Amino acid sequence: MWTYPKIVAHRGGGILAPENTLAAMQCGLDYGFHAVEFDVMLSQDGVPVLMHDPEFGRTVPGTGEVCRTLVRDLLLMDAGSWMAPLFSEVRVPTYEQVFAFCQRHGIWMNVEIKPAPGFDAQTGHEVARLTRKLMAGSGATARAPLFSSFSFEALMCAKQSAPEIARGYLIDHVDDDWHKTLQQLDAVALHTNQGHLTPTLASQVKAAGYGLFCYTVNSCERASEILSWGVDGFCTDRIDLIPADFA
Repeated sequence: MWTYPKIVAHRGGGILAPENTLAAMQCGLDYGFHAVEFDVMLSQDGVPVLMHDPEFGRTVPGTGEVCRTLVRDLLLMDAGSWMAPLFSEVRVPTYEQVFAFCQRHGIWMNVEIKPAPGFDAQTGHEVARLTRKLMAGSGATARAPLFSSFSFEALMCAKQSAPEIARGYLIDHVDDDWHKTLQQLDAVALHTNQGHLTPTLASQVKAAGYGLFCYTVNSCERASEILSWGVDGFCTDRIDLIPADFA
């Protein structure tokens, strides 16, 4: 069963702000979104930071890898100029910084655990451990996030370290083993590519009692279509076209 927001801002601010940054979270909030999705990866010294790509070059300049860079150096990196000069002061944030921002503003988080190659178990354990610690320090009104990941191993490790934090399994194409995988993870939802979803698959997931979440929906027409199939929620890059209360 899906008990979370239906419309979620992809990577914080969609196409309107540098992804996976505090500027993106603020942008989503400015557009009325109190639900965000973002990616979390570990630095060389094991600190969770917001980053989608394991290698530099797309959203931060230069060459190198996140998993081979100390957090103190990551936090100095320009994470905004690639989009526009307006964002030249935007830096890579830690997960803890973004968690605090979201709790402060009542924003629900879909935390995608995004391990660098070879760091699945470590990333799953550390993101879950830190989340549990941050939740404990946030008071009774804290809003628990949902973990998601394409990595089965990372989600299993998150389950071991923080079983109370709900999990959604990410998969591009829904295969024949999806039900077994969700049972093993004790997951609450299946997250999948909207482009590969069919009404029949949607029906099967819902009939099995799971939430169904899609990425990434960028037109009102497609949003309406998949919602009519029983999809519970989706993330969007077009927070300027699809409002937070669309559903």
